[in-house]
Amino acid sequence: MSETVIRDAAVRAKRKRGAVPAGHIDWTSVLLKDLTRAGAALSAGILVFVMAFILVKGIPNIRGELFSSTYTSENCSVLPAILNTVEMTALSLAIAGPVGILAAIFLVEYADHTGKIVGLIRLTAETLSGIPSIVYGLFGLLFFGNACHLGYSMLSGSLTMAIMILPLIMRTSEEAFKSVPVSYREASFGLGAGKLRTIMQVVLPPAMPGILSGVILATGRIVGETAALLYTAGTVAKAAGITESGRTLAVHMYVLSTEGLHIEQAYATAVVLLLTVFLINRVSEIAAGRLAGKGR
Repeated sequence: MSETVIRDAAVRAKRKRGAVPAGHIDWTSVLLKDLTRAGAALSAGILVFVMAFILVKGIPNIRGELFSSTYTSENCSVLPAILNTVEMTALSLAIAGPVGILAAIFLVEYADHTGKIVGLIRLTAETLSGIPSIVYGLFGLLFFGNACHLGYSMLSGSLTMAIMILPLIMRTSEEAFKSVPVSYREASFGLGAGKLRTIMQVVLPPAMPGILSGVILATGRIVGETAALLYTAGTVAKAAGITESGRTLAVHMYVLSTEGLHIEQAYATAVVLLLTVFLINRVSEIAAGRLAGKGR
């Protein structure tokens, strides 16, 4: 039954009770509908304007030397920054991903939902998600950089980013596990499967698209982060090893824009950053769709 038929039936029922006179127009509903449409149009318009501005400013400045193997003051190559971004993203997700997913499994499948431990873990996660990134950067500088003697390095930056994205992955994974019907678990237990086997083979596959959505959001935060990485990974313009200092795409764009000498290259870097984020999201959406099909 369509929504229109259900709505018309509800209106006719109210008219019979005298609640809605014939020909009456609910102006409140009309106003709210128009406000939601205006908000959606405004959001889409701002997004289109920002992207169009960056593309118009950046595309004419994309040249071949922008993708040279090494960075110089003449070419301002983004290739080392792209490699560092991929490395930073992979390291951060490799650290935070398993921890966040395992924490979500504990909260949903094993922990007492009315206990104090669960409340404390959720309070901690919500608190961590609200801390400004500059505070994470200072913490990473003092703890990972100085106390752990990692200095300015990709490892120091990835550990800091892992702490930043951990609450996001944990909360989205928790909601993904909660979305799996309880009947799946009961059917698995009824067939004699154990707790661990039920989680891995029955609960995890249909929850994977939701988990991957959290990973996509976390990836976007890693790619676009600057403040925390300035204090931990540094700003050296080269393809860095795990123990070396290097700049990501966002940091590269920030440094070029603040120097004021390579504004055109900064706009070109912004275009590359947009395309990188779009490509990552597109690949993740395709993977999520395939996992959703397997889950069903």
